[in-house]
Amino acid sequence: MDRVYVCSCFGITEQQVKQHADNGACTPRQIASACKAGTDCGSCVRRIQAILGRGACPRRELADRGAPVLTELEDAA
Repeated sequence: MDRVYVCSCFGITEQQVKQHADNGACTPRQIASACKAGTDCGSCVRRIQAILGRGACPRRELADRGAPVLTELEDAA
C-alpha cells in the first residue's frame, strides 16, 4: 500500500487527512486539531488546503453566506 505523506513532521498521510475531512474537518485548522498536521513547520498547510478543496462543508457554506458560523451554547442548567 502506497502512503503519500502530507505532514512529515507528524507522519500524517493524505488518506488520514481525507478521513478527518470525511468526519467533518473543513479547514486546515480543524485538521490540525484532529491530528496535529500543519502545526510544526507548516510546510504541509497548502497541501492540506488542496486536499480539502472547496468541498461541501456546512460551516463554510454558512460563512460564505455571511451567516454566523458558531452557534451559542444553550444553558445546560
